[in-house]
Amino acid sequence: MSAGSPFYENGLPRFKGEYRNGKMQGYWEFYRKDGSLMRSGNFDEDTQIGVWRTFARDGSLVKETKFS
Repeated sequence: MSAGSPFYENGLPRFKGEYRNGKMQGYWEFYRKDGSLMRSGNFDEDTQIGVWRTFARDGSLVKETKFS
């Protein structure tokens, strides 16, 4: 999974997270262009693991998806 540039053209972050050995690792957050949090969850070497949460623009929880 390639995340691309960490910023939108407007300067706001697209995502925040850490890389280890060039792979997404640990807790990550993904944002919309307006700055609102869209999704959050954990990666283990580019693989989604655990519970991922998807949020509406107002910050309310839309769904939770469990990855093994």
